[in-house]
Amino acid sequence: MKFVQLAKSIKEGLEAVYLVEGEETYFRDHAVNSIRAACALTQPALNDVRIEGETLKGDKLSSFRDDLYALPFFDERRLVRVYGFYPTEREWETVMKAYCEKPCPSTTLVLVNAGKKAGAADLKRKKGVCYVDCSREDEETLARWLFGVMRRAGLQADADAAALMVRYCACNAARMKKETEKLALLIGEGGRVTRAVVEENVAKDVEYKIYELTQAASRRNGTAFWEILSDLTQKGYDENAVLAALTSHFRTLGEISRMEGTDAEVGEALGIKPYAVKKNRELISLLGGARVRALYMQLFGLSCGARNGSYGKANALSCAIGKIFFG
Repeated sequence: MKFVQLAKSIKEGLEAVYLVEGEETYFRDHAVNSIRAACALTQPALNDVRIEGETLKGDKLSSFRDDLYALPFFDERRLVRVYGFYPTEREWETVMKAYCEKPCPSTTLVLVNAGKKAGAADLKRKKGVCYVDCSREDEETLARWLFGVMRRAGLQADADAAALMVRYCACNAARMKKETEKLALLIGEGGRVTRAVVEENVAKDVEYKIYELTQAASRRNGTAFWEILSDLTQKGYDENAVLAALTSHFRTLGEISRMEGTDAEVGEALGIKPYAVKKNRELISLLGGARVRALYMQLFGLSCGARNGSYGKANALSCAIGKIFFG
């Protein structure tokens, strides 16, 4: 199940074994805390056990499995949290499989992983394991989630404001939660979060600023481009990184300019969202396919020259800007 579905699932009852897995740290921590709260432990010092998965090797894994059958002390339930647990297929089959098929009814086992590792068993497909997907969501899903977070914080929110905040925070759920708490203090309970409120009070993530920079470059909006570039460089963003971002952007435009098919088909082929394909095609219509392909080759050459020492990084970026705006 997705992370956002966990709360509803817990209301219907706790599972014996959970796998909380995904790269989004905030979702993982929140999922574990939700399960922990549902256990309603009155004696956490006795019944909340945390173990590092890397210690569970050989005989220790077997001992750990046997300890899962221990009864709780002065509580109805015992919680066991294991962080970074990546058993091999053989270890799972010979040790953990039996427990998952017949778990201790008073123990809730939570396996917490950032993602799957090469050579490790695919735990989310194992029988008896309830998988909680904490991977990073797309912007639309995160905007809906953020809308709910704002509502629970006592705020009203416009849909476009939530979507903008997701982009400003580069889809980082932890940062979105902190920014929501900040807005609640600034505008007070019952306040309305509008696009203007987000623009004024939420700092843009570097990733979003790079997106704005490439858009300004494509549209030859020099005023916006220099303002964003100045802000990035003042904060220590490297000229080579800026040039690499511009090169990557025009490479994508060049690839799309040569491709036929729907936005969804092209997006699937390139590994990007259909909406991004649509917006990039709008830029291509402004610049022309031949021009974006030529710009990519010129920027690629400058980027290679900056890396091999043929150009200084500042000079290479200046030449690239000249080709984009005056070439």
